[in-house]
Amino acid sequence: MTKELLIKFLNNKCSVEEIEIIIQWINTEALNTEAKNLGLKEWETFQEHDIAVDPEGYSSLLDKIHHKININNNLQSTQNKTVTISKVTLWITRVAAIMLLPVLYFLFNVISENKMEINKYSNQIVDSLEIVAPIGSRTVVLLSDGSKVHLNYGSKLKYPQTFIGNTRGIDLSGEAYFEVAHDPDKPFVVKTGKLNVIALGTVFNVLAYGDNNVVETTLVEGKVQLESVLSNGNAKSLGLMLPNQHAKYNTQTGKVSNSEVRVDKYIAWKDGKQVFENEPITNVAKKLKRMFNVEIEVAEEIRDITYTVTFVDEPLFQILDLMALATPVSYKALPRVKLKDGTFSKQKIFIGKRS
Repeated sequence: MTKELLIKFLNNKCSVEEIEIIIQWINTEALNTEAKNLGLKEWETFQEHDIAVDPEGYSSLLDKIHHKININNNLQSTQNKTVTISKVTLWITRVAAIMLLPVLYFLFNVISENKMEINKYSNQIVDSLEIVAPIGSRTVVLLSDGSKVHLNYGSKLKYPQTFIGNTRGIDLSGEAYFEVAHDPDKPFVVKTGKLNVIALGTVFNVLAYGDNNVVETTLVEGKVQLESVLSNGNAKSLGLMLPNQHAKYNTQTGKVSNSEVRVDKYIAWKDGKQVFENEPITNVAKKLKRMFNVEIEVAEEIRDITYTVTFVDEPLFQILDLMALATPVSYKALPRVKLKDGTFSKQKIFIGKRS
């Protein structure tokens, strides 16, 4: 059997004698070593450009196959041949399996490449990972670009699994210390809602808790650019920051202020320290509330008291004891109340003047 005769048959150009030769080959030799080698040879020599994408041609080929079935059906009736439609159908199936191996190989490659592309982009689409630093603990996150983020108590970071596009954008609620991997072609953007902090590769701290109307940025190394987010979604540049500068942006008024500072005061928290320099007791109370997830009320008559002190991973009541020793204040921890859902209210602490 030759490839040319098989092609001739499929193109409806065989004589009755040639059809009989083919049918005899089907019954006796179609699946022997020689026939398999014929299919294997076609597989190995197949080139992708040999396949023409011609839907009309495929339809015509199908019509020819149906026509062959009808011819052989008529031959069986008129010439009393023993060949049945089932044999012809089996032959067509076998020939198709041999002749279409290159086509299947081609389609397999195309589908596989498409799957790889789909998987690549689907992996890029799957993002929006979210990390929350629990109350009373700090968390370190390593991003896909090599940047490292330290999250402070009760802070939340939302970021993509893989950065795509022209920027490396993340969303922050709370406080974080950033060590950004250098990439001048893809700026790193910290979004806090109404203020964006943009860097190429630098070290800085951002404080942006939702219950505070002020977003604070402290630059340790490099440069960052600040921009406010307008109500229409556009951004307005607020200028550049230089190392050792501390910026405060008021989300209500849109005003920003800059000052030279000792930066370790603002970044010591990542090492378990709380540094206060001439800090009003109300500010101290606010930080303690975030650290320990408690409610603290400060009496009006002592709100002019300030503290210059450093706490290193001390528990809440030890800090309160130290405050009471250093200044004329006392505190009272109120009992927690059991709520209807079975949980308990936050611990409430009242700080007043020591009698």
